[in-house]
Amino acid sequence: MNDKMNLTAILQRLTQLEAHVAIRNCINRYMEICDTLDAGTDLNELMDLFDEDSIWEGIGEKYAQSFGRLSSRQVIHDMFKGYTQKESHFVMNAHFVSSEQIYVEDTQAKATWLMLQTSTFRDGRSHLNTAKLSVIFKQQQDGHWKIKHFQTENIFSRPVSHWNSTAELPVPSQK
Repeated sequence: MNDKMNLTAILQRLTQLEAHVAIRNCINRYMEICDTLDAGTDLNELMDLFDEDSIWEGIGEKYAQSFGRLSSRQVIHDMFKGYTQKESHFVMNAHFVSSEQIYVEDTQAKATWLMLQTSTFRDGRSHLNTAKLSVIFKQQQDGHWKIKHFQTENIFSRPVSHWNSTAELPVPSQK
């Protein structure tokens, strides 16, 4: 291979790696904001993660019924606004994503994750959910990657008694 071919290949690989990092950062920021949804949440920051013509959708038997398909950025904003009332829906909420797969092709990418969500609600109930996330991202004119089509599909859900305990945390003796 000549030097020009090597440089072209290296630049293509660098572009792919940068896209992967940007997409990963986008979904992690989305989860971080969702973990703290309350009356003080800046929904503009959350909505800035979405493309202008984005879709947010619950699929499968459980989530299609619970969430449905939201077909505009404003409708997605309004759905999240329901979680940011003075009396927050969540007392505790934590999202964990794993089993990541990201495939970038030019200015579009398809990605999947498994998501574990642990929640305690205002009414005192707690829940454990696992979902498969399938997300299409679009690279914007300014180079940023944004969510174009977000799909969440429930794998399992179950109530749990509680997440936090005041019991002493066992640690090795420090003698």
